[in-house]
Amino acid sequence: MYETFQDLDNLRLHFDQGGLFALNISLGIIMFGVALGIRLRNFKTLFLRPKPLIIGFISQFFALPLFTFLLALAFHNYITVGVALGMILVAACPGGNISNFISSLAKGNVELSISLTAIATMMAVVMTPFNFALWGDLYISYLQSTDSENLLQPLKIDAFEMFKSVFILLGIPVILGMIFAWKLPNITAKIIKPIRTISILVFMAIVVLAFVKNYDYFVKFIFYIMIIVLIHNALALTTGFSLASIFKIDRSNRRTITIETGIQNSGLALVLLFNEKIFPADLPIGGMLFIAGWWGIWHMISGIGLAGLWSKIPLKKF
Repeated sequence: MYETFQDLDNLRLHFDQGGLFALNISLGIIMFGVALGIRLRNFKTLFLRPKPLIIGFISQFFALPLFTFLLALAFHNYITVGVALGMILVAACPGGNISNFISSLAKGNVELSISLTAIATMMAVVMTPFNFALWGDLYISYLQSTDSENLLQPLKIDAFEMFKSVFILLGIPVILGMIFAWKLPNITAKIIKPIRTISILVFMAIVVLAFVKNYDYFVKFIFYIMIIVLIHNALALTTGFSLASIFKIDRSNRRTITIETGIQNSGLALVLLFNEKIFPADLPIGGMLFIAGWWGIWHMISGIGLAGLWSKIPLKKF
């Protein structure tokens, strides 16, 4: 498996500047759409019942990156640095844009989901670069300390450049979206659902098109990528559920925390990976790209599947 991932890391995927521009625009529209649903009243829960929000935040930005790092260490003899850092980058991203819909489908607490999405999106400007730099450096340091032959080329990332990019990709659209919703509430009410639906469909179309353009690579490597993403996504969902259970969060909120932890904004990871100021063209990041790309597809399948199962199970309080 390691040799296969080594070949994957060194691939240069077919994705032109036009596709990259479309990917950036679609992510910006997605985040703008997320911000349209953010209201200051959503944060009342933070002050009235802060426990679920605190546990959800810890699960997403502390527990998941930590457990992803440990998972990468456990598999370090079978995966390359590129694949491991792809997992860490996805884990460092905030929750995905469809988590609110999936929480609703799962009979979770939608208000909590919206609050967590809002907080995670804003905090990602700092936490995504921080987590990727911290756990990525620790992973590389571990390989160096063991004189591992797996470390073919160190991946040193400019954390400030990543911070700047995340702010542009997430911060600006969210700020504009919140201002738009505040100033034009009537228009917002009419466009919020269409803009979310259209932006998600466009983003998915771009990801699928990228896979189609790289069909030969997709067929050759997808089986191995599916295994890694399946395990990683299962870990993310289990992390959210376990942490919420340990702290005795009620079942509705537990479902939401599970989904918010297991649905990651892999679109942000893709856009960052295509930014040559952060990841120069000579770095072996083919594995990172495939991990982020397949995450964007799989987490929707697993999230909707889990929500469909939960929707048939009545909620019970402890």
